[in-house]
Amino acid sequence: MIAIGLEGSANKLGVGLIRHPPKGGPAQILANIRHTYNSPPGEGFLPKDTAKHHRSWVVNLVKQALKEAGVSAADVDCICYTKGPGMGAPLQSAAIAARMLSLLWDKPLVGVNHCVGHIEMGREITGANNPVVLYVSGGNTQVIAYAEQRYRIFGEALDIAVGNCLDRFARTLEIPNDPAPGYNIEQLAKKGKHLLDLPYTVKGMDCSFSGILASIDVLAAQLKANPNQTDALTGEPITAADLCFSLQETVFAMLVEITERAMAHVGSNQVLVVGGVGCNERLQEMMGLMAKDRGGSVYATDERFCIDNGIMIAHAGLLAYRTGCQTALNDSTCTQRYRTDEVLVKWRD
Repeated sequence: MIAIGLEGSANKLGVGLIRHPPKGGPAQILANIRHTYNSPPGEGFLPKDTAKHHRSWVVNLVKQALKEAGVSAADVDCICYTKGPGMGAPLQSAAIAARMLSLLWDKPLVGVNHCVGHIEMGREITGANNPVVLYVSGGNTQVIAYAEQRYRIFGEALDIAVGNCLDRFARTLEIPNDPAPGYNIEQLAKKGKHLLDLPYTVKGMDCSFSGILASIDVLAAQLKANPNQTDALTGEPITAADLCFSLQETVFAMLVEITERAMAHVGSNQVLVVGGVGCNERLQEMMGLMAKDRGGSVYATDERFCIDNGIMIAHAGLLAYRTGCQTALNDSTCTQRYRTDEVLVKWRD
């Protein structure tokens, strides 16, 4: 069976085609194409501009994906699209494109939860059996474990997501958004030497990132006003790289703490890191050290599958379609608030 997936929940428009073998076995990725809307340095991306980008590019990306996969519309069994969560206008643009293809090709629709798409793609690529999942992206921060056909949320961000925290600090520093603000923060952090004191807010299994963002913004403003500031202990100058380093170390330590607590609670020794922030090498390293101390292992994917993409929507949608799940045309809506634990995961025991 072959599915096409359309992902457009944020600034990345993804189109993917995947084939599931008839008798099980690993899925075959036929095409995985993505195009990103990037705003100027110091600015975020507005929903209306992002939606316009998606509408402008979606037809070309679908044609390109079909050509790369070497299949025709007749070969496709179902059309999968991101139902939510995400930004309203971009989600609607991808959903309209999916409905258009459904009517044009006379194929069934499958609405997919964005978070479940990340999890199932991560499980497929890494081979992780039943891991605790850390889902970290620009719009979501959740610690998840599977039980009784649901992905249960054990902990999450109480305010802004960790990716949003990093992205907004990139705006403060006015560093480029290309290829991604979080990636550029990561590269700067590798040059940092001084760990500055920042708020560390873990409340049970939940985290808060707005306070640390406010504090690091104050330090950035002070550094801009007085570039000759020095570290109180070493006397060495403080740089923007030190701010990025301190921010990463603090927020990632918070994530490692709540993930370890979830592992202890469910008795798992596997951690799967998914979502755009999951590409961060320092987060993977810190999570790996924690898992090693517990006699476990950490699983992660590269930017092809960590960053939002159409193939994860196609994969999760096809899993659901094979269990009889379809989305009627009248119900093919979007929602910005589509919880991970609302999805009945019928394809898992």
